[in-house]
Amino acid sequence: MNEGRPTSHSRVTLSRIMTAVDVNLYGTVHGGVLMKFVDDVAGAAAARHSGGTAVTAAIDEIVFLEPVRVGDLVHAYAQVNWTGTSSMEVGVKLSGERWDVVAAEPLTVATAYLVFVAVDKAGHPRHVPPVVPENADDERRWREALIRREHRLARRAAIQKAREA
Repeated sequence: MNEGRPTSHSRVTLSRIMTAVDVNLYGTVHGGVLMKFVDDVAGAAAARHSGGTAVTAAIDEIVFLEPVRVGDLVHAYAQVNWTGTSSMEVGVKLSGERWDVVAAEPLTVATAYLVFVAVDKAGHPRHVPPVVPENADDERRWREALIRREHRLARRAAIQKAREA
């Protein structure tokens, strides 16, 4: 088994200016554009932590908190919160800077939790090193990730049981 890696090892930040091709019919950035941005930064964090290819297995939650407009600069922050044998939960926060507001504090525009699985060249799951929380906030994220995992597995089991009835 691999030695653990600190939470900070997986941290990734990507930034992007939103353009006219990103908008929906309402004049704000399309949720799908933001979802792809979330998946991109989360995939980079999962690959960094696992030391290779990692694929999206599930999106537990994505919450859109503020609209994003053309010209806004959006920063995506991701880190691995929890690891299993081959899976990892990655937390993501999108922060936006309004193009037309000088010196305003960035707004949190979305948050998300995704599950990635590390895979080998044949596409089979491979072991990942455990994540080592570095501070109280990282430990809280690790505990909350366990709760989300328990809920995800319980929901899957309940649905399977209902299908068998």
